[in-house]
Amino acid sequence: QVQLVESGGGLVQPGGSLRLSCAAFGRIFSIAVMGWYRQAPGKQRDLVASETSGGSTNYEDSVKGRFTISRDNAKNTVYLQMNSLKSEDTAIYYCYADVFNTLGARYQNRYWGQGTQVTVSS
Repeated sequence: QVQLVESGGGLVQPGGSLRLSCAAFGRIFSIAVMGWYRQAPGKQRDLVASETSGGSTNYEDSVKGRFTISRDNAKNTVYLQMNSLKSEDTAIYYCYADVFNTLGARYQNRYWGQGTQVTVSS
């Protein structure tokens, strides 16, 4: 019902920057929360950052001050600006969206992007 399309990953040197984008398409009435998780090899998937439709943000401690999440609600799109990247930021980054599919829907459904690889290496 809803598809999330990510872009913006790649290879960057330590200290560099990348900007990830994720756009949601499909049966969407509203999106309560959009955000990003990441998963490094051999590790669990962890929340990186999230933002509510009202603009409240939440960040994992290790990225505070370096990453910035933002949303364009009119475009159903979320961004993750990543600065001062470190080797430990290397992971597959997955966006997600908690969606109300219709007017009057009682529950949100969570949808995931396909993942985009971010590699920080010299």
